[in-house]
Amino acid sequence: MSPHAVVSGAPGGQDVWAHGIGGAKDLPISPGLAIAGAVAALVVSFTVLAVAWREPRWDERTSGRPAPAWLSRIVDSHGWAIVLRVLGVLAAAYVALAAVFGKDLLTNPVFGIFYVWWWIGLVPLSLLLGPVWRAISPARTVNWAFAKVSGSDPDQGLYDYPDWLGTWPAALGLYAFVWMELVYPHGTELGPVRLWLAAYAAVMLVGGAVFGNTFYERADPFEVYSSLVAKLSVWGRRDDQLVVRSPLANLDTTVPRAGLVAVLAVLFGSTGFDSFRESTRWLQVIQNTSTSPYVLNNLALLGFCVGVGVIFTVGTMTTGVAPGTDRWQLPRQFAHSIVPIIVGYVFAHYLTYLVEYGQQVLILASDPLSRGDNWFGTGNLQVNYWLSYHPTFLAVSKVAFVVGGHVLGVIAAHDRAVRLLPRRHQLTGQLPLLAAMIIFTVGGLYLLFAA
Repeated sequence: MSPHAVVSGAPGGQDVWAHGIGGAKDLPISPGLAIAGAVAALVVSFTVLAVAWREPRWDERTSGRPAPAWLSRIVDSHGWAIVLRVLGVLAAAYVALAAVFGKDLLTNPVFGIFYVWWWIGLVPLSLLLGPVWRAISPARTVNWAFAKVSGSDPDQGLYDYPDWLGTWPAALGLYAFVWMELVYPHGTELGPVRLWLAAYAAVMLVGGAVFGNTFYERADPFEVYSSLVAKLSVWGRRDDQLVVRSPLANLDTTVPRAGLVAVLAVLFGSTGFDSFRESTRWLQVIQNTSTSPYVLNNLALLGFCVGVGVIFTVGTMTTGVAPGTDRWQLPRQFAHSIVPIIVGYVFAHYLTYLVEYGQQVLILASDPLSRGDNWFGTGNLQVNYWLSYHPTFLAVSKVAFVVGGHVLGVIAAHDRAVRLLPRRHQLTGQLPLLAAMIIFTVGGLYLLFAA
């Protein structure tokens, strides 16, 4: 969310930044000790894995067990799919109504739905329920309706989606969103948000018509985002059957497509930049230079995203490989290990924002036209600031999210390494990637404290 957005009525009667993070003062330990402990946790985890985990443990063809029959019948039923599609279309219609006819005020729920519910809320929903956006995507529904009217197949477009394009369009779409959120100075004005949503809808509808549903699977930024996070849920598919897997086994089924590293670099780098731009050091740089803050923030956002991609690429490619192995394929083969790091850092950075400002959005949602309406009966609710009243619990939880995400990433990377790398390089070949993980951990915690 743009830094202009505030939540009124926070503890102490003060307005607070919508996603402010507790700093070092909220922690019962020093920043240095927290960072040292996190690095030690990664090193110990790697050492234990090196000793006890010498063979790959996950196989997409056999992992998981069938979900209960009654649940599979519901989830796979045509009626269930229709219910979800209708909910998605109704939600899109509501947003369109508020965006077109609502007032250009921060109390317009479009801003909260756009920046909070849609962007951050997709993460816990996808963790709990699987690829949510795929199930409710209004663009998929409209494409399906057009295909039915014309007598065509929604899975087939005019052309085949090119494999070389992979998820690069999704990476560009995600970057366009985070640029709007974090850099564009008018991101909390209704006109630019309307234009962004209109452009997104147009691209999705044209892309679906040209390339079919494959376009949404690989190019829709929100479907790609939701589906990646859903790989850490317990819900998966095997031979089109709903199965229950361990989250790490499910994560191992991530398809290593072109552009996957770019998608993850944008997600991780932009979240890191969001912390960095609130740090005292960066604010001092902006104040003490004649360069436009807009230019500096653009360069910093791009630098964070590219930096994450470069560090990870170097960490995965600097290893011994079997003869005939394409070293350039290694980054995408290990890219799935960044997903738990991103999820951990999203929760660390946006937990308060999601819980507290998310409640505020629910209150505002009853009055989309800013006329004093109470459509859904939520207009008189009060925000619960329990998290803000317990800063130590909140801060320790955030550190745990960062460290836990990195430990899961090390486990995922190790299992992939013992499967792909020659035996003599299975351990030493992981050291550069471990170094990259440590850099991410130290950087993430430093930014957590600095914000």
